[in-house]
Amino acid sequence: MFIALVVGIMIISWAVQNSLKRKFKKYSQVGLHMGLSGKEVAELMLRDNGIDDVQVVSVLGRLTDHYNPLDKTVNLSPDVYSGRSVMATAVAAHECGHAVQHATAYAPLKMRSALVPLQALSSRILNILFFVMIFGVGASFLPPATAGVLIVGVYSVFTIFAFVTLPVEYDATKRALAWIDQRNIVNGKEHEMATDALNAAARTYLVAALGSLAMLLYYAMAFLGND
Repeated sequence: MFIALVVGIMIISWAVQNSLKRKFKKYSQVGLHMGLSGKEVAELMLRDNGIDDVQVVSVLGRLTDHYNPLDKTVNLSPDVYSGRSVMATAVAAHECGHAVQHATAYAPLKMRSALVPLQALSSRILNILFFVMIFGVGASFLPPATAGVLIVGVYSVFTIFAFVTLPVEYDATKRALAWIDQRNIVNGKEHEMATDALNAAARTYLVAALGSLAMLLYYAMAFLGND
């Protein structure tokens, strides 16, 4: 049953990711009526929110856009940084939404940031555990029951992180859409397209959270179900 659930979520995740790529490609070809670039939109949104210690920079890749709270940078992919499309505007404003969250000490963002080191440690532990289980290296020092408990613990961290991420992403989208509307950065039709693009992106986080929960339940049943 759980295997079917996991496979189902994997298929849904693939479909959602493909949908996101299609929408981003479509809206990247729709020019913004104001003609602002993603960089200009980001800098304007930061300035309107009284944020003067965050830099807007360009990073390599596609769909690599993110806000880094450690060095206070809004990192935009080339298509977003230089683009003057509805897609560029939506993504730039969304990433600045995270900067506003940081500046206002938004609780879920603080919680997610606090979980990042634990998330990274959990990933390393999982890699070691799978290496031990697949190749039998050090198996005598790690009984199956202990490995099972560790795997369930690791996926618990992944699941908590994934669900804490949801309000962070949805709130950033809400802030972005409200600002570009209030500032008249977009017209009515462009606002609909920006909403569609950002909602598609948000669905990827929702599916990821559900997938993480499914994996947690699967491993909990596999390793702890008979206890």
